[in-house]
Amino acid sequence: MTQAAKHLTSNTTTQTIKELFERKSVRVFTEDTIAPEIKEVILHAATQAPTAGNQQLYTILDITDQSLKEKLAESCDHQPFIAKAPMVLIFCADCQKWYDAFASQNCTPRKPGAGDLMLAVNDAVIAAQNAVCASESLGIGSCYIGDIMEQCEFHRQLLQLPPYVFPAAMLVFGYPVQQQKEREKPVRCDLNYIVHENAYHPMGSEELKKMLQKNCPNGNFTTWIQAFCSRKYNSDFSREMSRSVKEYLQNFL
Repeated sequence: MTQAAKHLTSNTTTQTIKELFERKSVRVFTEDTIAPEIKEVILHAATQAPTAGNQQLYTILDITDQSLKEKLAESCDHQPFIAKAPMVLIFCADCQKWYDAFASQNCTPRKPGAGDLMLAVNDAVIAAQNAVCASESLGIGSCYIGDIMEQCEFHRQLLQLPPYVFPAAMLVFGYPVQQQKEREKPVRCDLNYIVHENAYHPMGSEELKKMLQKNCPNGNFTTWIQAFCSRKYNSDFSREMSRSVKEYLQNFL
């Protein structure tokens, strides 16, 4: 990062920028509850997000039932901290409500397609990130749970999702314990590897190694990336996510 950029990110007047740089996933929360008025502010902030054609192609599920939280903690890759989170929100890409609205007024709408779903997913995750930023500004930590996209048949039934609704993102929120506040944020890739000017720039093996070397500064890169590939990309949960998303997509194809 250039000195000018560092100055801007450390300047106390740019509070939003500081919070974006400092924000990290929080998985351990204090026992403090999130007050109803605070939750309302976070939800309202989510709905202020950019949205395609002002359609707000999403529905937010506010999970308040403890037994439902516990089921989600199990179904989402056995992560107990989900059940302990004071606030759990699921951001669903929702093509159903507009389709139903069109049909109710004899607009003869076509069946929602893959493009409609992608647009709705964009709307949903932008709203989710607004909620993340709002909670961060209020001292509340958050963590995305991508596993909500897994186990299509179970989650569809559990959450009573109609055909044209897809659970794009789940977020858990709570006040972080001191250890989580002090935990170091993982280092992101250098900007030159992430930003390509005007067109995509394919990277060779050496450039890719330089981009990812930050993950194993004192170790063997080949050993690290083979283990990472096995643990993440080739894992059972990753394969299940692909299967499950494909199942969800059947209604849009």
